Amino acid sequence: IKGETHIIQYMNAMQHLMEQLKLEANMEKIKVFQAAAELQEYSMQNVCRDALLVGIPARSNRFQKPRFCALS
Repeated sequence: IKGETHIIQYMNAMQHLMEQLKLEANMEKIKVFQAAAELQEYSMQNVCRDALLVGIPARSNRFQKPRFCALS
């Protein structure tokens, strides 16, 4: 029974893999230079909202460690 369970799991995994491959095979394909051009155009259109290029204002950065000051 233990061996049968492994076989069933293997068959289920292979069926899932085949479904995924069929989905990917039916996807519209474009040439690399076209994809690169579209990505570059998108990046240029959204450059003002790109945190890697313009940074994140300190007051709105929720990941920044809080700073404390001590008065002496």
